Amino acid sequence: MNLNQELQSLNNRLDKLRRKLAGAEERGDQAIAGQATQEIETITKKINKVKGRSKHELNKKGSDVKSLAFNRPLTKAEQADMGKLKKSVKGLVVVHPMTALGREMGISVVTGFAPKAF
Repeated sequence: MNLNQELQSLNNRLDKLRRKLAGAEERGDQAIAGQATQEIETITKKINKVKGRSKHELNKKGSDVKSLAFNRPLTKAEQADMGKLKKSVKGLVVVHPMTALGREMGISVVTGFAPKAF
């Protein structure tokens, strides 16, 4: 299971537990409410751990891409024919500013990173 799927399943469980807690408090059932509260705390800790792991992997990927020797913004024509560009440049990594990696790296235009000039 990848991190996004794990995070989604944990958020779904958290949502179910919050509804269970609200129902138990409405009925005045303290035992179930206490148990749900403990489970909510443990799942919240797990969610924070998964988010941290995801951020760490994103930072690592960003540093790997930044370590490539050459980078430059891509022209509109290159962006339009991305397949041709990727075939002609070996090891090209294209980063869009609206992706998580692009936001993490702080780029503002579509940028290509490669080991050699292109």
